[in-house]
Amino acid sequence: MNPINHNLPDWFPPWAKQLADLYYSGTTCLFVLHGNTHDLLRCPDGDGDRYCNVAEFLAGQLFGSWDVVLHYNLARGLRPLAGSDSARLQNMMQFLSSRVSGEPATWPRDPDSVLLLLDKLIERNLIEDEPRRKSIGIILDYAQYLTPSGDLNSYGRSQATNLVRLLNWAQHPYIKRQNIAFCLLADKLSEVNDRLVQSPHVAAIPVPLPDQSERERFCNWVSKQIASPTAGLAASDIAGMANGLSLTNLNVLLTQGKRTGKPVDTVSFRQLKKSLIERQCQGLLEFLEPNHQLDLVVGQQAAKERLQQDAELITKGRLDAAPMGYLLCGPVGTGKTFMAECYAGAIGIPCVKLRNFRSKYVGETEGNLEQVLTVLRSLGPVVVIIDEADAALGTRQADGDSGTSSRVFAMIASQMGDTSYRGKIIWMLLTSRPELLPIDLKRQGRAEVHIPLFYPQDEEEIRTMFLAMARKNKIALPADAVPGGLAGKGLSGSDIESVVLSAKRQALTSARTDVRAEDVAEAFRQFLPSTQGLEKEAQELAAVLECTQMDFLPAHWRAKVADRAHLQERLVAIQQLLENK
Repeated sequence: MNPINHNLPDWFPPWAKQLADLYYSGTTCLFVLHGNTHDLLRCPDGDGDRYCNVAEFLAGQLFGSWDVVLHYNLARGLRPLAGSDSARLQNMMQFLSSRVSGEPATWPRDPDSVLLLLDKLIERNLIEDEPRRKSIGIILDYAQYLTPSGDLNSYGRSQATNLVRLLNWAQHPYIKRQNIAFCLLADKLSEVNDRLVQSPHVAAIPVPLPDQSERERFCNWVSKQIASPTAGLAASDIAGMANGLSLTNLNVLLTQGKRTGKPVDTVSFRQLKKSLIERQCQGLLEFLEPNHQLDLVVGQQAAKERLQQDAELITKGRLDAAPMGYLLCGPVGTGKTFMAECYAGAIGIPCVKLRNFRSKYVGETEGNLEQVLTVLRSLGPVVVIIDEADAALGTRQADGDSGTSSRVFAMIASQMGDTSYRGKIIWMLLTSRPELLPIDLKRQGRAEVHIPLFYPQDEEEIRTMFLAMARKNKIALPADAVPGGLAGKGLSGSDIESVVLSAKRQALTSARTDVRAEDVAEAFRQFLPSTQGLEKEAQELAAVLECTQMDFLPAHWRAKVADRAHLQERLVAIQQLLENK
């Protein structure tokens, strides 16, 4: 017999070595490979390299000395897989022809019939005499369609039969003693039935995105195959910029210059990478390109200094001193998203916004989040902005959604608390209702720095805010065009930006491009701020109570925060009034 070679070559990817170790130990014979399962993998070929898919890698490398390797997916049906080794393929067909009637093209394609055929093949192989017994590797592609996630009550008879058959193979003691192995490939582990994945007889192994060294090796290989113009970028530079990409997508980027005849420079590379990763994540991540830094943020001096110091630590590579994440809280319109983007701009690293990953279909929400987290791990260092975090991240309670919220919460909390990604994935949770955010996410080691944001406090801060909003929107606003007497009116940053844009509109409708004092005055005359009342006071109190550093608070709040119990009582009283409206 030919067992999986336990002394694997050094170039084998870690997931393949893990699979071999588990198989060699005799603990399991059924593996669920998930994640980057439809990417390219390097296979040394003589003095050079070649690249193949995961199924070909399993058949040609991990099961390269096995007698029979069978590959199945719904589209192509069941086929022997031997790569370019025609002699090996011929031996496989000779064995199979004595046990399966007809040519491969006539073999059944539907999962029920295929799994039944494989079951008979395995049973017959087990009762053969030792010399005639064959080593058999079975690769089942797109396993989520064979045994999809879902409640057993929603399963049809055929799906239940497939699940039971796979579980029987996984725990069959005689199969474990023979050289028979099953590899199920799935993009998202959450799309495969939990009863299979969580079985102690089954091993779920993630296939990660390629690391920097593998991307660089691939870049060198592609450059030998095609003369792709890259505007003088070295393979190491391209590999560094390509974090978060699969080799398949990296190949698209590298061949872009060949197809268009235009050099792939840094700017075009980043644009292409942005679109590919957004498509790779199925629109669940939105790339932001911050054009501003922290110097554009008005007020919040202590918060800006803390963020600037953290940005410098990360830039210098001192990731051990960087926080795992931040909680930016405060009333609506205080510029939480703007500050988060300015922080990302100060570091000069990618910034992404987590979009709505929830779905009405069972298991798809967890699958979406799993895919996003996989990309984020490879993409780092990266700033991840989660707006309205109190609503987006869920809680430990299921609340009638079949446990989806609690599972989402567990996945996010686990990733946020993984200290191996300190300084690599920087979480920025934004909310005007921080009291609704589970304490598990706000504790030290997760979103550990809590920064409260407030409306402009005095005349000078309001004036500076006006000029900053004009600069942000590329409006030439004279300093003397900002009126006085605005302190104490409760204007938020978004209110001020609205007035600035209204003044610009006023100038344009008067056939002018320059904004004057009378335009600002007219904009103020027309502007009616929204009434906030108790809601605004509650949001401000909640932000003060969440603050983790005294310097973050304005002077008048520092005196009040000493009596936190009184502030807490006032917040509860306001919330009760709002609930009883």
